[in-house]
Amino acid sequence: MSDALSTPISPAPASAPGVSPQTQANAIRALAMDAVQAANSGHPGAPMGMADMAVALWGRHLRHNPTNPLWANRDRFVLSNGHASMLLYALLHLTGYKLPIGELKNFRQLHSKTAGHPEVGHTPGVETTTGPLGQGITNAVGMALAEKLLAAEFNRDGHSIVDHHTYVFMGDGCLMEGISHEAVALAGAWKLSKLIALYDDNGISIDGQVAPWFIDDTPKRFEACGWNVIRAVDGHSADAVDRAIADARNSADKPTLICCKTSIGKGSPNRANTAKAHGEPLGAEEIKLTREALGWNHAPFVIPKDVYAAWDARDAGKAREAAWNTTFAAYKAAYPELAKEFTRRMKGELPRQFHQVAVDAVLAAHTKAETVASRKASQIALEAFTAALPELLGGSADLTGSNLTNTQSTPNLRFDLAGNVVKNEQGQGGRHINYGVREFGMAAIMNGVALHGGFIPYGGTFLTFSDYSRNAIRMAALMKQRVIHVFTHDSIGLGEDGPTHQSVEHAASLRLIPNLDVWRPGDTAETAVAWAVALQNRNQPTALLLSRQNLPYAPKHDLGDISRGAYVLAEPTEVGLKKKAQAVIIATGSEVQLALKAQDLLARAYNIAARVVSMPSTTTFDRQDAAYKASVLPRGLPRIAVEMGSTDGWWKYGVAAVVGLDSYGESAPAPVLFEHFGFTAQNVADTVRTVLVK
Repeated sequence: MSDALSTPISPAPASAPGVSPQTQANAIRALAMDAVQAANSGHPGAPMGMADMAVALWGRHLRHNPTNPLWANRDRFVLSNGHASMLLYALLHLTGYKLPIGELKNFRQLHSKTAGHPEVGHTPGVETTTGPLGQGITNAVGMALAEKLLAAEFNRDGHSIVDHHTYVFMGDGCLMEGISHEAVALAGAWKLSKLIALYDDNGISIDGQVAPWFIDDTPKRFEACGWNVIRAVDGHSADAVDRAIADARNSADKPTLICCKTSIGKGSPNRANTAKAHGEPLGAEEIKLTREALGWNHAPFVIPKDVYAAWDARDAGKAREAAWNTTFAAYKAAYPELAKEFTRRMKGELPRQFHQVAVDAVLAAHTKAETVASRKASQIALEAFTAALPELLGGSADLTGSNLTNTQSTPNLRFDLAGNVVKNEQGQGGRHINYGVREFGMAAIMNGVALHGGFIPYGGTFLTFSDYSRNAIRMAALMKQRVIHVFTHDSIGLGEDGPTHQSVEHAASLRLIPNLDVWRPGDTAETAVAWAVALQNRNQPTALLLSRQNLPYAPKHDLGDISRGAYVLAEPTEVGLKKKAQAVIIATGSEVQLALKAQDLLARAYNIAARVVSMPSTTTFDRQDAAYKASVLPRGLPRIAVEMGSTDGWWKYGVAAVVGLDSYGESAPAPVLFEHFGFTAQNVADTVRTVLVK
């Protein structure tokens, strides 16, 4: 490792002598008090309590460049307790990011860059959107994992182009949330030595002192999970926190937890160490008293020039990025193809041959016309895509044999006792992660991997367990991250496991999440298309809902319209009727075959002509133009939807009836359940006939 990459930033630039760490911290406290007071909303206590911790990390260790927030080899900083957002906004402003004082004055106001909780892509320098407690630390685990895997893949002797840390600030709330247990355990198992978490141990939450309900021995918990723990650090001594971070950076095979004892609302004479400091403004009188107690004799939102100079990280950041650029130039000269691949991956661009790979995968599925479960169809498509895209990083929540997320190109990810990535004879590390029974942790870790860059993460579990993942799925949609969820066992078709495992409302509820693309393909070709579209969705997560039971291939005249979310699969002529359609049957997933059988029955037994529309993705179809929608669902033709799940979402398509399921399932073999709940060709045909009579 070169000195340019390993030397910590100096505590204070030479241009700003005499500015103490305490004064730097007080600048954060003042901005936090003032912004929350101006908004009459927010959380001043945590920023005030963590200000000295921030001086130690941001002033002395954090490698970043305010003039280029997306520099590839920057350290990542995550404020897991996102309600303390004014801490981060103050730091971004003071260190030189494009976040002027006017944005701090507009804290929590419409269209400002300083939202109530930090939002990635909205504010320069914010690495992830935090607010739901526990997800920030979990995102950070994903970021640290991505760094470690990219370093193992791209670094060469004498050329360390991937070499940075992930730092997290978090509080009691993050540690109380169950997701933190999932993430902490995995970070220890993966030996993420460049992950450093600073715990703001102030003992206060909204309801007051946490002691009656939070009695965990946090240091022991982290030690039990394989972490290096630095206990009892004075969180109000920048020097003490500085030393702890320096020690943590020397950890070779373990992530580190630094336990910083702090006082929430530090400096406030009457609000410090109380819940009152947590989630409401201090009030004008208390702010006046706090200014006096801190010796901060400046008007609201006024920062002295020497304090700005002490905090300014722009020159240091430019120097660090320039040093890395020199390192990367040498790497590029020695390994031009690797450098090109690294650049492509970090930009999030698919390889040039991707389009042909996708076409070949879809055509192969169409030509073979196999009868397989769509979960198997997914694995078949993944074989092609994982072979062509080294950035695909898969996994499963202890259901690999059921989700079928592994391929020949993605051996299991493993680490040796020293924490190094285990590689095969070809020098390749594993690309399939065994997350264990940790759906929520898996989903949020995948978000962190995507946010870091360099990988496209996907992970599998049963669709009914998407409930465990839901908040992280929502966050991926909010953050516009390319994360792919493989949800198998998508209906009562899984049979004997019963209603606890049978998804009923899940497809409908996932479709309600804005910016989440949901696909429920009906055969191998539709599944291959769904994967291709998901991989191209750079600003959107995707949920693939896949069957356990085998699905026959549905013959197609044209594959081009599948990617539009819905298409005409079969006209009446397909079943021998030479007349115009009298009704449209819309179906998804496994029910497409049911619709085709009903179409045939209507033609043979009742001389009724029906068009069958396969709609593997309602969310994609909804984005199409009016002309295309009308060509698939013509006006004037009654529509009947068929899906083994909640009926509510189908009425927006102007359907006259839905053959669905608005109750829980039962435990029995799948064919018995289909008969019991009316998912038969005869019932669909009778529903069409009833609609036509009306």
